[in-house]
Amino acid sequence: MNAESLRQAVRVIAEGGIVAYPTESCYGLGCDPRQHRTVRRLLRLKRRPRALGLIILAGDIEQLHGYIDLRTSPMLERVVRTWPGPHTWLLPARPSVSVWIRGRHASVAVRVTAHPGAAVLCRRARRAIVSTSANRHGRPPARSAAGVRREFGDDVDFVLEGTLGGLASATEIRDAVDNSLVRAGPGPSLQTSNV
Repeated sequence: MNAESLRQAVRVIAEGGIVAYPTESCYGLGCDPRQHRTVRRLLRLKRRPRALGLIILAGDIEQLHGYIDLRTSPMLERVVRTWPGPHTWLLPARPSVSVWIRGRHASVAVRVTAHPGAAVLCRRARRAIVSTSANRHGRPPARSAAGVRREFGDDVDFVLEGTLGGLASATEIRDAVDNSLVRAGPGPSLQTSNV
């Protein structure tokens, strides 16, 4: 991931575009969650039902301020102990969080990533971003920049090339209210490079 490509990805996000970028296990599609028109475009591109909701990815917990209540509570303390890391949590959404992000839920899925490329993208963009796998709904996620281009062609505004993390499948998702498992997490992957 070179500096000029990173600058371009940040510019595309700021201008309301969609960026593909490497994450812990696969390439993700991201945009500014506050730009509802772009979020709707991303959902159409993936053919993903709005009701499912989307994950918000951050480089640090402060970037989640607009989406969840960051006041200290036992629930949040448990969550914060797993970050940064490959742990996605469902937390009660602030009333201002769009249905385009939370779907049919009263909660929002959030993660503070330890993936160096995804974290620096969020930090340089000065915001949390949408994180959803780079694939049409129901298809396997792209695990390379070339895979993103095969799946989406020119429909993605920019592909930020970089190295994937070491996870074999998508991150674990837990409900922070009762600590229940929503989606099982992966084991480590032997494939950690961008191919």
